[in-house]
Amino acid sequence: MSIVYGAGTPTGALWTGAGIIVLSGVLNATFPLPMKYVRGWKWENTWLAFCTLSLLVLPVGAAFWEVPGLASLYRAAPAAEFLPAVLGGLLWGAAQVSFGIAIPMVGMAMAFAIVVGLCSVLGSFFPMLIQRPEALLARPGLLLMISTVILAAGLVVYARAARQRERDGGIITERGNFRKGLALCLFTGAAGAAINLGFALSSGLVARAAAQGASPQASSFAVWAVLLPFGYVPNLLYCLYLLARNRTASLYAGPSGKQALLIVIMALLWLGGWLGYGIGAASMGAYGTSIGFAGYMTTLLLWSTYLGVMTGEWRQAKHATVTRMRFGVAVILVSVVVLSRAL
Repeated sequence: MSIVYGAGTPTGALWTGAGIIVLSGVLNATFPLPMKYVRGWKWENTWLAFCTLSLLVLPVGAAFWEVPGLASLYRAAPAAEFLPAVLGGLLWGAAQVSFGIAIPMVGMAMAFAIVVGLCSVLGSFFPMLIQRPEALLARPGLLLMISTVILAAGLVVYARAARQRERDGGIITERGNFRKGLALCLFTGAAGAAINLGFALSSGLVARAAAQGASPQASSFAVWAVLLPFGYVPNLLYCLYLLARNRTASLYAGPSGKQALLIVIMALLWLGGWLGYGIGAASMGAYGTSIGFAGYMTTLLLWSTYLGVMTGEWRQAKHATVTRMRFGVAVILVSVVVLSRAL
């Protein structure tokens, strides 16, 4: 058992896996929505509670529930099998922190477009390069690269529309630090791809989980229970720094029933998206962590844009700005169509 099964995956399993991945992308893109309704807490309060639940408590609990003898599995596994998940988690966690720092400098919409785009490109390309380099010059690899070029073009249009939307709405970013923010976004996109690379290269842990009786759908939980807690570390340190600097730790003592429910919903949506991606990638077989990841990130971007429109984020944008956004989305959809032909 391995995350990468081989090229002979049945067509039905491919499309089932792709469907799971699309649904998972929708779940992940929806997770920030409850955050709009959190009252009484600052960002660092909400983010620390969310990360503690989604990166530490839930993935570790799910892994121990679904993988028989998980503790003995970890004791028996050599250190080298943990390394991809550990490094991938730390890099991805650092990327989450840099993303939060970059948003005031370049704006949410542009930061999101750059980060998701770069993460999609690198996160889908490197697993194929490392695991199946011969596929790069075959139909799947060529169509992945063509889709990536089209996606990049669509993201350029989308990012410009997003930047103009903020100007139309009078949103002021830290313009003096725009280049610094852009550099942080590039780092975030590159380091953020480490979550998929760390997952894709942890097939040893997946195989051990399967050998101990875990189902094919749950075997990947053994990886998430390592990768996500290490991703928690940079987020924890940054939130503790903000709590101390802003003196906001005391806000946890106030009424928090509604906040707690919203945090739980956020965590379930986010973690459900990533666990679902792992299940879908395994179902897709050889190209789950490359083509599947590209589809996952593209779905995330498209659905987050849809939610933004539905919740009024583009209401103050001028007609020309909205038209440009729609054109960028249309180009991104073309990249999805091209990518689907690789299956």
